[in-house]
Amino acid sequence: MAYLQSADHISPRSHLAIVDGWPVNLATLETAVARIIADARRQRGFTVFTLNLDHLVKLRTSAAFRDAYRTADFVTADGAPIAYLSRLQTPGVERTTGADMFVPLSQAAARAGISIYLFGSQPLVLAKASAVLDRETTGTIQVAGAHSPSAQFDPEGAEADDAIEQIKASGARLCFVMLGAPKQEVFAARAVALGCRAGFVCVGAAADFLAGAQVRAPLAFQRSGLEWAWRLGSNPRRLGRRYAECAQVLFDVAVVTPLRRRVLGRRS
Repeated sequence: MAYLQSADHISPRSHLAIVDGWPVNLATLETAVARIIADARRQRGFTVFTLNLDHLVKLRTSAAFRDAYRTADFVTADGAPIAYLSRLQTPGVERTTGADMFVPLSQAAARAGISIYLFGSQPLVLAKASAVLDRETTGTIQVAGAHSPSAQFDPEGAEADDAIEQIKASGARLCFVMLGAPKQEVFAARAVALGCRAGFVCVGAAADFLAGAQVRAPLAFQRSGLEWAWRLGSNPRRLGRRYAECAQVLFDVAVVTPLRRRVLGRRS
């Protein structure tokens, strides 16, 4: 998988680490929640992505995904390898996934009087997730709207444009996008580009986990950085190729690229 890093896709915003040419600028879950709520209060459009190995694979092949990442306002380290590579550059960077952010960010939004919108997944999942959030939150969660797009959803198509107008009209200040990569990131970037004044937080299967539609790895696997192994064991046929590609990119980023730099440095 040949790939040359280039500084032209690094965000000009301050960053804590650069992994395979892409920035991470939020260190912890607590920092992410605080920064996202602060920007939502300002009623401006922004995007929140969670960088992981699967994203690095897709960023090497998808121009639309790269374009979306170039405009990202906030990026967390999603996955133990990304967090580890980030800590080599800035100590204290912790793994923060979309699923990690979903509940605490919703609860913080409730405390701040910020309305949220749920976009993606399935209608029953969104309804169940909303009910769980309501039970687990002190105060009232203001769900301004919820929508599950069609199976043929194109994040740059007419259905996406209609959805963006609905989110605008809802008045929501935070929109949780649950489409999977790269659709959710491309949609989020497009929504902000079209003037939607909400924060678009890409959280993948977060609502499915909360509603019980999917089972997340046990905490022991999450904390040890082995959630990928649990997922692979649960569905090897679907995830085998994906994780093989992720392993290849990890080897390139962690071993080949540093070695290449050392060799070039000696020659210069």
